[in-house]
Amino acid sequence: MPPKPETLLDLLKAVEEAAQSGELSADAARNLSRWLKEPQYAKYHDDLAALVAARNFKKLEDLFWQEIPFGTGGRRGPMANFGSATINDRTIAESAHGLAVYLKQALGRAGGTAVVACDTRHRSQEFAELVATTLAAHGLKVYLFESFRSTPALSFAVRHLNCDIGAMISASHNPPADNGIKAYWSSGGQVLAPHDAGIIRCVADAGEIPQIDLRQAVHINRIEIVGSEVDEAYWNAVLAMSLSDARDLPALYSPLHGVGETSCWQILTRAGFKGAQIFGPQRTPDGSFPNVPQHMPNPERVQVFEPMLPHARQMDAAVLIASDPDADRMAVCVRNPAGEYVHLSGNQIGALLADYILRKRGARGDLKESHYVVETLVTTRLIGAIARQHGVRVIDDLLVGFKYIAETMDAEGPDQFVFGAEESLGYLAGTYARDKDAGIATLYLAECAAELRRDGRTLLDRLDELYAEHGYYAESQVSQTCEGSEGSRQIARLMSAFRDAPPAELGDIPFALVHDYARHETRTVPGNEKIAELFKPSGDLLVFESMPGNSQVRVAVRPSGTEPKIKFYLFVRTECRDSDSLSEAKASATGILDRVGKSLKAWMAGVLG
Repeated sequence: MPPKPETLLDLLKAVEEAAQSGELSADAARNLSRWLKEPQYAKYHDDLAALVAARNFKKLEDLFWQEIPFGTGGRRGPMANFGSATINDRTIAESAHGLAVYLKQALGRAGGTAVVACDTRHRSQEFAELVATTLAAHGLKVYLFESFRSTPALSFAVRHLNCDIGAMISASHNPPADNGIKAYWSSGGQVLAPHDAGIIRCVADAGEIPQIDLRQAVHINRIEIVGSEVDEAYWNAVLAMSLSDARDLPALYSPLHGVGETSCWQILTRAGFKGAQIFGPQRTPDGSFPNVPQHMPNPERVQVFEPMLPHARQMDAAVLIASDPDADRMAVCVRNPAGEYVHLSGNQIGALLADYILRKRGARGDLKESHYVVETLVTTRLIGAIARQHGVRVIDDLLVGFKYIAETMDAEGPDQFVFGAEESLGYLAGTYARDKDAGIATLYLAECAAELRRDGRTLLDRLDELYAEHGYYAESQVSQTCEGSEGSRQIARLMSAFRDAPPAELGDIPFALVHDYARHETRTVPGNEKIAELFKPSGDLLVFESMPGNSQVRVAVRPSGTEPKIKFYLFVRTECRDSDSLSEAKASATGILDRVGKSLKAWMAGVLG
């Protein structure tokens, strides 16, 4: 029951006073007041009243400092029992409600079809069922996966089942306390403009949300449970993309306690790879990620591979492969001649996959000038260099987010699409899905490694060959974590500083230009004077370029769309005359990256005081 009117007035007064004293931010006070007053939040009133009465404004600030947004990878954040800034049954239900209401507006009628899946995180199955029943209560026919599946399998299912929309419950590689929801349109890609803004508007307008019992919905065929038929179709679609019969590869694979056994491991075993094993201690589906160091299942972190190393050495594994909890991203370690395992970056894996696909398809004779490769603005330009060598187009002016690669596929013609990559371990080939897929990446990585092994070479050898041919490309990242409402202000302050008073140089590397994709202009550095317009893309991203020379340096700056961070992407290309000069080129690039990174951190510290 909602508080009595006089009690409500007292609570609202206490919230207002907390905002005036600085104990609550203005946004938190506004969001909390709404949850106290409006009837759709009645079930939470008693708990909220208790926190206000106890003056626990620190917790209330964490729960209400924002309305959890739709970012690069959907709606994602910490789980709680309630709160506008968290993932809970209300924010999940209103996300599904907004998706259903907007679909009705877009179609001009009620009904439609949807498919829903989830990963192995805590409460994922609960949230998936809540999404399914909310959509069904709006009159949609909903296909609900019987248990956890991968994000690319969900993307595939949207297309395979001819659905209007899809929803995936996942927080990807975030910590165990997080969860989230990704929304998909009929293409199988994550929602884009104008649908994203329309869905957000409908979410904001959510009042009472209709519901239907799951068992009742299944009984009347409003919800249909799916599984093996869709799985088989997905696996067959990926395996049909095979480019080699090389299958001899001692490899150790880990799903990092996620869903990867339903995709990557099934693909490896069904393809017939000899010597491949799955790593038992990280095999069990578990949202706590118990056997992953620090319980952080991000395969970009070399630490996730550490528990695998003793077994890898025992079995003499040539490569280690890991997918993140929802199996849309894949990471790799490669054994070097000294027997050590070298962790490859997302850019290095992307370059190897692009090279493998283009070489194999080129030898097959089915590449034309109309074919194209796609990468984001913060992905290595080595991929573009490789693609141009094979005579195909390169589209490399995309914002961060694989949904923009999916959008480009449909805009440019999916039949001509060869490969898409982003630096954060996301890859796709083929037309069966519209999201990154660790499944196809695992297949191609394993085939490439098996072919090289047959010739007495490794993935590291092939990387060096590419560097000797195209120049040495090195990349790294720097990020600043800025949590909560104060963190949001810090990120805004840093972006303003980079935009309005950017550093003229970092690590003794002078900059010449900055491309500002929010203001749609290119400016000089120093001086910050506009010299050209940028017509696309449009987003909060800055890219700095160095003066021309033997070493080309780029620095990209953006707020993360999935984590409370501001991210910096550092790129260096050094000339490499041949294989004999590769060591010198590597040392030069590594030194530049180190200096730029340290200088960047010092500059940020100065801005933040």
